[in-house]
Amino acid sequence: MKLAFTKMQGAGNDFIVLDACHAQFALDAGQIRRLADRHFGVGCDQLLVVEPPTREASAAGADFRYRIFNADGGEVEQCGNGARCFVKFVHAKGLTTKREITVETLGGMIRPRLEQDGEVSVDMGAPVPEQPLLQTIVVDDAPVELAILSIGNPHAVQRVADVNAAPVGVQGAAIEHHPRFPKRVNAGFMQVLDPQRIALRVYERGAGETLACGTGACAAVVSGILRGLLVSPVAVETRGGRLTIAWQGGDNAVWMKGPAQTVYEGVVEI
Repeated sequence: MKLAFTKMQGAGNDFIVLDACHAQFALDAGQIRRLADRHFGVGCDQLLVVEPPTREASAAGADFRYRIFNADGGEVEQCGNGARCFVKFVHAKGLTTKREITVETLGGMIRPRLEQDGEVSVDMGAPVPEQPLLQTIVVDDAPVELAILSIGNPHAVQRVADVNAAPVGVQGAAIEHHPRFPKRVNAGFMQVLDPQRIALRVYERGAGETLACGTGACAAVVSGILRGLLVSPVAVETRGGRLTIAWQGGDNAVWMKGPAQTVYEGVVEI
């Protein structure tokens, strides 16, 4: 089977994007892992699928359904950098002319908007902090304080003194698979540079460390605002580029703005 795809990236977080608006998506977890493999496949952090909305979501105003599969083949609730690529993709493919679209995800409705400067803003919905926000777990016999919250998907964010020296690979994996998180979690490592700027690295559930994580950036900023460390809007410096996150607190939506680009298009044999 030959499969047409588009390779895209948002702040270095890279994706394979598939159009399933007119043909049913039928890849299994093994095929997704093969596609995501950077040596034997195309290579990506996540595979994104564009589908028509379900009947219920369409009645609620959704234009598309957005499905996200991590590199390990597992389907997940949300991906912020992917959402920015999603709106660029549906415009480029002529699937919509709307600059702002409503998109159904497993984590709820989101609203990506194509801005005049070519970047994309996304209404990521209201965050859901756990109570209490700050919780301590033991990782490798040492206590780690985490801010735990959801941006449509689960995040555990810790503050570090130097993000470049943080043990993201080892500790991130341990936090992802910690018994405290039976469905696993995205592990964020946040360095506060000033009240409106942070540096961030994220070990993503099912993908490992990525160059950027949109929902991770949202989670880090929300946690920092709730802790009194940050003031909206906040510039988030990732290894793949800068994102801007704004949140006015309470039940207000988190807004994320950043780049999204097509890298190339191709056909791969499955």
